[in-house]
Amino acid sequence: MLEIMERAAIAAGEAILQVYDAGPAVTYKADSSPVTDADHRAERIILAQLTAAFPDLPIIAEESVAAGKVPDIAGRRFFLVDPLDGTKEFLDRDSHFTVNIGLIDGGVPVAGVVYAPALGVIYAAGAGEARKTKVEHGRVCCDWRPIGCRKSPVPPVAVVSRRHNSRETIAHLDAQGITDYEAIGSSLKFCLLAEGQADIYPRFSRTMEWDTAAGDAILRAAGGETLTIEGKPLAYGKRNQPNDTDFANPWFISRAKPH
Repeated sequence: MLEIMERAAIAAGEAILQVYDAGPAVTYKADSSPVTDADHRAERIILAQLTAAFPDLPIIAEESVAAGKVPDIAGRRFFLVDPLDGTKEFLDRDSHFTVNIGLIDGGVPVAGVVYAPALGVIYAAGAGEARKTKVEHGRVCCDWRPIGCRKSPVPPVAVVSRRHNSRETIAHLDAQGITDYEAIGSSLKFCLLAEGQADIYPRFSRTMEWDTAAGDAILRAAGGETLTIEGKPLAYGKRNQPNDTDFANPWFISRAKPH
């Protein structure tokens, strides 16, 4: 299954790069967030490949949900797909955008793929193991190498959202005495924690489950955790929430597990 997820992400990433080079066409969704032809092309590729391989598994994909297509996931494993995470980075020709495919089982992200096509780097996790390799010309070009969280230094190194940072996030960093932090776009923040390049990612602004599932799966397999402000593991498949829309996440903190 993980290999199929990886191939789907790479194929979607190659389509994104074609639009990246040619120049994207941009429209805006009801929430004023941008969406491009790259988002739609990538999502069609991923849906086609996952559906062909796993016809019985529902897929919750960002642009499909925006179009009102939400399959029933009650009591089932399902995929969460963000075909182009970091659309604003993509539009600004910043390389920090990703393709995200996560698998959810019982509310837990158990497998995930994060592909950064402009960086030529892919991360994946399944069966409790996280790994990373390089991609060239649409193919994995090197051996996969295992990755894992490091023992956090004191104070830890943080990553924060480049475009959705908040006063609450900065206040949390200040309260923890954290002065060393880097602003990064897309799900790459999870991956930097997973490979021991950073230690904590506080997110006190809005995210959706397709933004986080794949990266969170990689982080958890690498020895990390994602907790809500109440200290509970971030859950997936959240429907009929009393105070928010379906699949919206609460604030959370991702980190290497304390040793």
